[in-house]
Amino acid sequence: MTDSRIASMHLQRRAMVYIRQSTPSQVENHRESTRRQYALAERVRDLGWHADQVTVIDEDLGLSGACADGRCGFAYMTAEVALGGVGILLGIEVSRLARHYTDW
Repeated sequence: MTDSRIASMHLQRRAMVYIRQSTPSQVENHRESTRRQYALAERVRDLGWHADQVTVIDEDLGLSGACADGRCGFAYMTAEVALGGVGILLGIEVSRLARHYTDW
């Protein structure tokens, strides 16, 4: 499936899927959310990215989004986006990324 908003310049870059839940309890008790987040990797392949172009970032599972400190996955993701190497970034909810705009 293609999307007219996705240009060849996007497909030449990496696709990233950011997976996070706020607490270890959420990871354990809300497995459907985790499954849905991992399924985004398949969605991005459906949009035209090859499997070897897809980076799944799940290092921050069980860590709060209250601040970016200690979230290695978030730091890696924002650095790659800032460097221009990401054509698409998928996540279930923006609140999973950061709650404070200064972390962006």
